[in-house]
Amino acid sequence: MSAVIPADAVRVPGTRTLRFEGEDHGSEVSFFLVTNDPGQGPDLHRHPYTETWSVLEGEATIRLGDDIVVAHQGDSAVVQADTWHGFTNTGSGILRIMCIHASPRMVQEDRMPSAPPTEE
Repeated sequence: MSAVIPADAVRVPGTRTLRFEGEDHGSEVSFFLVTNDPGQGPDLHRHPYTETWSVLEGEATIRLGDDIVVAHQGDSAVVQADTWHGFTNTGSGILRIMCIHASPRMVQEDRMPSAPPTEE
């Protein structure tokens, strides 16, 4: 295996996001390196392992279960296994955030949005 994995080898097609799955590269961890514009971020989801974020640039409002925190450049946050979570770029510029998964393979369950009320 190569010691250097080119960014384009792990780029999510059509995005600025890198998705590194450790198992594919002999590593015990996986990560997303996300670059988001204001207002962007993933919907609520959870994993069967911890996830650690490091904000490289910008501001992220992070939901960790029922808690909401704001993280800025240099800050880190950790979400425990099986906790619904997500983040949004709430700053005025680019958000660059490293999302480190404590697993060689990413496993994710997306939270289904609430169904709209039905008319009777």
